[in-house]
Amino acid sequence: MDKQLEPLFTPWKIGNCEIKNRFVLTSMGGTNIFGWMEKNHFDKAGAEFLMEVAKNNAGLLLPGCQPIYNPMFGQWLYKNDQMYKDLAKWMPEFHKTGAKLFIQLTAGFGRSFTISKMMETLYTNKFLRFISKPVMDLDKITAAPSPSPNRWSDKVPSREMTKEEIYEFVLAFAKTAKKLKEAGVDGVEIHAVHEGYLLDQFTLKYINKRDDEYGGSFENRYRFAVDIVKAIKKVCGKDFPVSLRYSVISKTKGFRQGALPGEDYIEAGRDMEESEKAVKYLEEAGYDMLNCDNGTYDAWYWAHPPIYMPENCNLNDVEHISKFVDIPVVCAGRMDPYTAAKSIESGKLDGAGFARNFLADQEWITKLKEDRKEDIRPCILCHNGCFNMCHYKGVPNDQPLEDSLHLARCAVNAETMQTDKHYIKKTDTPKKVIIIGAGIGGMEVARVLKLRGHEPVIYEKTGLLGGTFIAASSESYKGKLRDLLKWYERQMKEMDIEIHLNEEITDLSRFDGMEIVIATGAKPRVLSKIKGHEKMIEACEYLLGKEVGEKVAIIGGGLTGCEIAYELALQGKKPIIVEMKDDLISQTGVCLANSSYLREWFELNKIPVYLETGLKEVQDNKIICQDKNGKDFSIDCDSVISSTGYVPNPLVKDSKEAKLVGDCKKVGNLRTVIWEAYEVAMKI
Repeated sequence: MDKQLEPLFTPWKIGNCEIKNRFVLTSMGGTNIFGWMEKNHFDKAGAEFLMEVAKNNAGLLLPGCQPIYNPMFGQWLYKNDQMYKDLAKWMPEFHKTGAKLFIQLTAGFGRSFTISKMMETLYTNKFLRFISKPVMDLDKITAAPSPSPNRWSDKVPSREMTKEEIYEFVLAFAKTAKKLKEAGVDGVEIHAVHEGYLLDQFTLKYINKRDDEYGGSFENRYRFAVDIVKAIKKVCGKDFPVSLRYSVISKTKGFRQGALPGEDYIEAGRDMEESEKAVKYLEEAGYDMLNCDNGTYDAWYWAHPPIYMPENCNLNDVEHISKFVDIPVVCAGRMDPYTAAKSIESGKLDGAGFARNFLADQEWITKLKEDRKEDIRPCILCHNGCFNMCHYKGVPNDQPLEDSLHLARCAVNAETMQTDKHYIKKTDTPKKVIIIGAGIGGMEVARVLKLRGHEPVIYEKTGLLGGTFIAASSESYKGKLRDLLKWYERQMKEMDIEIHLNEEITDLSRFDGMEIVIATGAKPRVLSKIKGHEKMIEACEYLLGKEVGEKVAIIGGGLTGCEIAYELALQGKKPIIVEMKDDLISQTGVCLANSSYLREWFELNKIPVYLETGLKEVQDNKIICQDKNGKDFSIDCDSVISSTGYVPNPLVKDSKEAKLVGDCKKVGNLRTVIWEAYEVAMKI
């Protein structure tokens, strides 16, 4: 093991509870031990994931947050005795790993509850609202400290929570914690004075306008969180550890307005001055640990950092706040293990929180410990599988129901939380399988086939592995994507997969009688009806190195176009975005944490954005556009990049001879490519 990492492998204590090392699996929706958005039960998929992480050297595990009052079906968490009995039977096996388990309990979401179009319909139709209450009582689920706009929708506002409801929640926390203690759990974490969830909303002045004992003064705003820990300690004893998930600074300018790294702004929520006071107050109330980052749902990119956010984005603030308490402090948010180790060694931090790393590779700590860093499958911070809650103008959450109900899956690892349908089954009839195309889809097919006992052979027309992912990973801030490409290249080498580069296949007849998989990807959509379209540079051409001028018009404000504009701006150039829709990144599968960062970054940096605008003509030094009212206008520019999407480019269509994988079948994202490739390889 690298000596620099040794501080991460030292023991520490939370109260009297000793943790074997400093690696903390922080909570993610979907990794819940009692299920998520379904009737509470001991969740075998969640338990399997947690056990795998525990076996691979994590010190402290925090499963996905468990609502004290379940949004679906209106259950109180403490009322299902059977699941606590099931948990008690499982805990001895878990403890054999040497890891500790704290269950994270949440009061809920308040105005941050994710609203979908279906929920808007349920709420705005009085009859549907009434009959749906037993399944989903939106009026109760979204209740907040004071009447507030929902983060996702203007159609489902939050009402004020009553004092009686608050008392009921406090009692429920205590009853649940007692049952967890009796089941053998090592502690609980209260979720949260963090991320703009319900408990945090009570502490934040821009949301809490109450005039009773739960609003107004500092002590009143933090009273709900204080009442909870006192109630738990009363029934569980002072030695039962209670952690608090905590946002040091809200990084929020107001409702639906975040503050970007380095931005000069007026804090609407908790600033550092209040935080210095709050952490001491919460420690004195009885909390035994602070599990920290920054942000709210209004500034969601702090708690769920996309690839555009800096590494260790919360560390400086967390290190500062640790000076004001005597209890352990953990930091999460794009943490780098080496940086975390230095902070722990210097006494500035007690534990390092990691989350999505475990979705991409449950064995990553073991591989780090064994000096096998190059074998770690990296998280690329995409949110495509784990948290793709998508929001843009006029749409509350454009996310399939399947994704809403099954979080914590992973775009780059098809098996994570899906071992019921994605698993390696050895073949009884090994075959040579021909794969046309060495992009991510083709390499994933080959990898899974090899693990199953088949003999995959890849043919690639270029001299490189990676396909369009080479272009997609080229921008300066996309090091994690380049790490994934290196991981696949290493897998191909380590598994000794036969690869033929610089060999284009145009005729499948030479492979008669063999299994064939086509993974030839997609081709750019060409705006052939636009006069002067030939003057444009295609997005991938730019990403692969084609020079552009100083002032660059990007046609298409989807994710690819916006990321290109971001890269150009980072280089000091002057991008201009032209988009036909009424919002940027108006597409499914892109998490609000990612899209809101880019939208707000463009606004802060005054990047010109033309929405509801069509392209009419490309000239040498300008483009001619048309606004939504039909008025033509021109935009001066030195270069024009076309980023208007892609269309499938299969070698063959509907051929019974071959199976199609990835974008050559239907254009999607990395998640759809990898998962489909895995599934195709399973069926051969």
